[in-house]
Amino acid sequence: MTPDDALHTITRLAAAEHWLAVLVTTRPDGEPGVSVVNAGILTHPVTGDTTLACVSRGRTAKLTNLRTHPRATLVFRSGWEWISATGPVDLAGPDDPHPDIDDLPQLLRDIYTAAGGKHPNLDEYDRVMREDRRTALLLRPTRYTTNPHTAHHQA
Repeated sequence: MTPDDALHTITRLAAAEHWLAVLVTTRPDGEPGVSVVNAGILTHPVTGDTTLACVSRGRTAKLTNLRTHPRATLVFRSGWEWISATGPVDLAGPDDPHPDIDDLPQLLRDIYTAAGGKHPNLDEYDRVMREDRRTALLLRPTRYTTNPHTAHHQA
């Protein structure tokens, strides 16, 4: 599967499921840490590459995990069809300043929009993001995995 094919599949599956995905990180004990997140596709603000992105509250296990082991997997699904993207993760937030990202509020807005969000008051959105110490997670996919198109499953 080419990266373009993978991104097309992610877009199709994510749109069908309100941009919900499962984020898998590695806990300090080596076990997986799993969270359900809203995630979207956007251009990395530094590299210009296509990334998968989501936002996390400031003090969460997923951020602790990513600070120690900055790799993750995002899994998107609809019905029995799924696709995962794995790769390194860049963090950008008040507790994880990124030296090349100057406009965190705009990045958080961009991720929110890419993940299907629409907010009637962006000033309020920015205030809540600051208060929650929200952090951007930018996954740079290096590997995609999916089930075959021909797979048939029964519920």
